[in-house]
Amino acid sequence: MDYFGNKLFETDFNFDVEIRLGAGAFVCGEETALLESIEGKRGQPRVKPPYPAVAGLWGKPTLINNVETYSNIAQIILNGSEWYSSIGTENSKGTKVFALGGNVNNIGLVEVPMGTTLREIVYEIGGGIPNGRDFKAAQTGGPSGGCIPKEHLDTPIDYESLKQIGSMMGSGGLIVMDDTKCMVSLAKFYLEFTVSESCGKCTPCRIGTKRMLEILERLCNGQGTELDIYKLEKLAVNIQKSSICGLGQSAPNPVISTLKYFREEFREHCIQKQCRALECKAMSRR
Repeated sequence: MDYFGNKLFETDFNFDVEIRLGAGAFVCGEETALLESIEGKRGQPRVKPPYPAVAGLWGKPTLINNVETYSNIAQIILNGSEWYSSIGTENSKGTKVFALGGNVNNIGLVEVPMGTTLREIVYEIGGGIPNGRDFKAAQTGGPSGGCIPKEHLDTPIDYESLKQIGSMMGSGGLIVMDDTKCMVSLAKFYLEFTVSESCGKCTPCRIGTKRMLEILERLCNGQGTELDIYKLEKLAVNIQKSSICGLGQSAPNPVISTLKYFREEFREHCIQKQCRALECKAMSRR
């Protein structure tokens, strides 16, 4: 049971809760941009330090986390830290909720212990790939996550393991793709979203991601060159290193991971002017 109000249990402790509707922009998933939004300003990230725990909402120390994180607190208090630490891996404790979607038979929200393998989620919980198609990749972490190829199906899903193979936990999205998907077109699709959601505050994110998108558009239109692949990689690394907030720092992830694991498809687009999946209409007619 939750208690709110003034002088709770005849003490001087007051506890009030105020619910505010945020700006709704993707960038407001970044903590300081969310604080700006709550204060009635445009949702843009602040340069850190100071961090919210020192100077957050209206300049006061602020705790800011996802609802999923806060939801664990009561269970830890009730059951103890040892109970919670018994779930998950050595460095990633507890469970994680994923929005499982894409080319998988069972679509929906799933909650699994940290360390559950991607194969278990896709084939045991998700029921496998529809129509007997082969697994090609899974994109984790939302629009800024990376693509995990077939050779990493047995990777445990935890923060460290995902980072090592070029992806991230992020918002808990898990999109499964079968062997009919074009990975160049997929990288373009996710970058289109992050370009449109950039707040525009810093140059690397505002302009750099736009230049990356233009290159991907050329590749998908059959106008790309091998030099474009080199430019993509250089831009991606520089944007990661120099963007102010997590949106810009993670925006290149879909491009970097698809280049790493599916480079041959990029080369086919720029050298042979072919799309093996026939998704890129400009080349499917060739």
